[in-house]
Parts: sequence; C-alpha cells; structure tokens
Amino acid sequence: MNNLKEIDQYLAHKKLPHMWCPGCGNGVILKHLLLGLAVLGIPREKAVLASGIGCSGRAGDYVNFHRFQGTHGRTLAFATGIHLSNPELTVVCLMGDGDCGAIGLNHLLHAARRNINITAIVANNLNYGMTGGQYSPSTPEDSLTSTSRQGKTGAALDLCRLAAEAGANYVARSTVYHVREMHKYILEALNTRGFSMVELLTPCPTYYGRYNKIGDAVQMLEMFKEKAIPLNKFQNMEESEQQNHFWRGVLVRKNNPDFYTRYRQKEAVQ
Repeated sequence: MNNLKEIDQYLAHKKLPHMWCPGCGNGVILKHLLLGLAVLGIPREKAVLASGIGCSGRAGDYVNFHRFQGTHGRTLAFATGIHLSNPELTVVCLMGDGDCGAIGLNHLLHAARRNINITAIVANNLNYGMTGGQYSPSTPEDSLTSTSRQGKTGAALDLCRLAAEAGANYVARSTVYHVREMHKYILEALNTRGFSMVELLTPCPTYYGRYNKIGDAVQMLEMFKEKAIPLNKFQNMEESEQQNHFWRGVLVRKNNPDFYTRYRQKEAVQ
C-alpha cells in the first residue's frame, strides 16, 4: 500500500509539488485513489478523474490520465455523460462537501437513484476551505466559521445516508486518520459496479481547525481519531451523544444492476 512506484504512472510529476495547505488531507486522499487504480490494474487510458470547484477540485492538475474539471456542483452530471458515452471507462468523481452537498446535491441524489456506474469520493473538510472558511451543509452544528461567528445554526447534512436512501450500491465513510480503512473502502468502491460513494473526513487546519480552536493538522487528526467511531457503536449511542461524534464504516453494500446494464437489457427486449 505504501509503494509510491505503483502510482508513478498516474501522477503528473511536472505539476508537483501541490498547492494544498500544509496539513490538508486532499493529498492523502488522492494518493490512495491512485493506489486503488494501481491495485486493480486499471490502465491510464481507461481511467477518468472528474473534479469540480473547491480545494479538492485541484486534484485533476496532478494526474497523468484523462481528467475533467466542471463547474461548481455539476461534477456528477458531467461524469454521468462521460460514463454513458463510453461505459468501458472507470469514472471517478472527486468532490468536496460543498461541491457535492450544496449546489451539487440534486446530482448526487439522481446519480445514486439511477445507480450510475461512477465512484464518488467526497473530501469533507467540514467547511468551504477554498473561499474563506464559510460553513457548508456538512459543517457540524455550533461550529465557528467565517459565516457563523456565533456558531452554526442547524444540523449537519449526512451525505452518506442521503446516497444510501437514494439507491447507491456502496456507501462508506472514513477519515484520513484511519488510512488503512480509507484505502480499503476506496478499493471496494472502485470494484463496485453501480453508484459507489466514499466520504472521507479530512483536516482543514487553515480555517476549520483555527476557527474552532482545535489546533494544527496533527490535532485535527487526533480529533478524528477520538470522535470518528465505528458505525455499530455510533448506532447504540443516545442522540445527544451522537451529535458530538462522526460514524465511520460501510453503510450500504449491494449488487443491484447499474443504469447502463438495465438500459441495454431493455433495448435487447425490443
């Protein structure tokens, strides 16, 4: 898992070093996405990385294979078109929590509902990191951000449960602290036919950690270690206690036929 030579073919070395802030987990997420492609033996010419706007949207700059960067929130819509025009491609969407859960939420629900054969990786840094640290749909209640100086009003949106209810074949959540678990979930998602989604909690020490007096990246990772707990343990907690924690684990694992397969089956009947 730690052999960087495995991912050399997928990296645009001339674009490195990356522009992410010190302590940001986006580089860790990208590394393990590329490792997943390498482990599964997916050729460069058969892989596509679609990204949107936000910190994670810069990931496409650092890959040496097909990439597409769309407008804010529309990543899954573009990726759906790419997949349906060439179903032989492995299409991966790398999005932030704002890109996926705010302006792009409608596309998430319908990509999951249709069970489009796309892997969605959501880098959730709990705020809008690129534009100044405003609160996002997934920012925990009472959190301090540049637009909630007295604490955010309203509960966080659980993107995983929305994708699960909409019909995704695979849904999981982990953190960049739980790196082996994260690697496993990315592999499973890439290996799932139909819509798969992995949400990964990642530090934003520049804004979220600083505003909420959590500290630097190491201290944010320690927070994830303490507060991100296994799903079965989370489900046995009182609701008031759940509000101070994040669950992690596999929420959905199914094998329903994907949209393209069902579409072709209907064509064959005609």
